[in-house]
Amino acid sequence: MNAFAMARAAVDLAAIALISVGAFFFVAGTVGLLRFPNLYTRIHALTKADNLGLGLVVAGLVLEAESLGAALQILLIWFLVLLSSASNAHLLIRDAHRRGRAPRML
Repeated sequence: MNAFAMARAAVDLAAIALISVGAFFFVAGTVGLLRFPNLYTRIHALTKADNLGLGLVVAGLVLEAESLGAALQILLIWFLVLLSSASNAHLLIRDAHRRGRAPRML
């Protein structure tokens, strides 16, 4: 095996590891959504675990990207998902407060 093939195999293994750990965080966020008792903890589980999981999956995909342009597109998608995730969490909590369905903070 030459040096290039060994380096490529190491990058592939790193990508597989990152994507696998990212998938674990997605599952953990889903379990939090189903198991946690109130809206705050459920939203927290989804936003934190899913954003971290997506970041790890994106890191793995960037390692496997064919070109710099493809890697930049993947990173742009990640950035847009982060923005929408924060906005959605804010809107859900605000709506719950307006309807009186979320506990007030002290």
